[in-house]
Amino acid sequence: MFDLRSIREKPDFFDAGWQRRGLAAQTPAILELDEKRRNLQTQLQALQTERNDVSKEIGKIKGQGGDAAEQMARVAEIKQQMPELETQESAVAEKLETLLSSLPNIPDDSVPDGEDDESNVEIRKWGEPKRLNDIKDHVDLGEDLALMDFETAAKMSGARFTVLRGGMARLERAVGQFMIDVHTQENGYTELSVPLMVREECMYGTGQLPKFRDDQFQTTRGDWLIPTAEVALTNTVREQILDAADLPLRLTALTASFRQEAGSAGKDTRGMIRQHQFYKVELVSITSAEQSMAELERMTACAEDILQRLEIPYRTIIKCIGDTGFTAVKSYDIEAWIPSQNTYREISSCSNCYEFQARRMKARYRYHGEKETHFVHTLNGSGVAVGRALVAIIENYQQPDGSIEIPKVLVPYMNGLTVLRAETQQHEKAAHA
Repeated sequence: MFDLRSIREKPDFFDAGWQRRGLAAQTPAILELDEKRRNLQTQLQALQTERNDVSKEIGKIKGQGGDAAEQMARVAEIKQQMPELETQESAVAEKLETLLSSLPNIPDDSVPDGEDDESNVEIRKWGEPKRLNDIKDHVDLGEDLALMDFETAAKMSGARFTVLRGGMARLERAVGQFMIDVHTQENGYTELSVPLMVREECMYGTGQLPKFRDDQFQTTRGDWLIPTAEVALTNTVREQILDAADLPLRLTALTASFRQEAGSAGKDTRGMIRQHQFYKVELVSITSAEQSMAELERMTACAEDILQRLEIPYRTIIKCIGDTGFTAVKSYDIEAWIPSQNTYREISSCSNCYEFQARRMKARYRYHGEKETHFVHTLNGSGVAVGRALVAIIENYQQPDGSIEIPKVLVPYMNGLTVLRAETQQHEKAAHA
């Protein structure tokens, strides 16, 4: 959301930002609705004042034994006019709210121009991509080991679900636990266990509603399944005034996430790259305006560090205007190397939203000794997506015999297991130990 006063004062700034995103000028329609609403509010205030004045006059006239019929008729007329104006004002305000809610955030000047991901700019790489012979993708590897079962999942839930078995299920759990431990014990994030269902106002607060309604899952009682823990973590500060001395707040959670993938028909239908349900470690920072851009760099570095410890080659890109998310002013994508596809695929996206979400949530902060409040800045990022990290591990650590080596940092989480093989082979090995 946006500050109407700022739009009135700097319409060219906002139109330039939206035009960079490929939209036509929006401020003429906004300002027209804003003027109508304010005129109606002025009329309502004038009628309210007149009604109060005339009512006082009626009291004086009656107190003096006079006839106040004319004044009483005017009060009755005003009472009839006000609901009509209130209805008009409410309708205009709703139109204005709908328009403002549909508009994306204004991009930062440092974001490159471009219509789609082809214009994203690589800023760094880490690790040497593995060029393997006889590469198998994670689906074939997982199914050959009898540890990944898409058929059973489809029978239960349809497409874009997976059942993981035995060591693979444990490896998924190990990946998430490892990430949470690093972020809480070394990176200063506080872990939260949050609800997986939230109210509509929470989804609106972080920008999933109303624009992305079709990509969400809603329950029969009207709640929404979280598409990312960002929704729950960020909304922990809704309708609060925070002490500036307590910022930045750094929060993290490992949760299941749920997405319809409404706009991805036919994309990544094979495997675990794009699922309706997946696990993700989310990072959220609540900062002052002065801190937020430095915090974006820090958050991105925290996510990159996870891949470095897992020894997964990756690259980091800055997203162009056309690929930058609805709520973000600036975003970095971290893309892990996927050998079977011979390319990098997104595994984390770290974004700074400035005060866009805070205005929707009414989340503010105040410096000590000051009365004035300011909207917080909010940032979010994957630290990282567990399912996609699992895919990257399976493919980058595949062995010629079809087994999967366990990354060194995950071995303690796997009770010392160093190689993932078919469960029967592992059982036989344990029996002869």
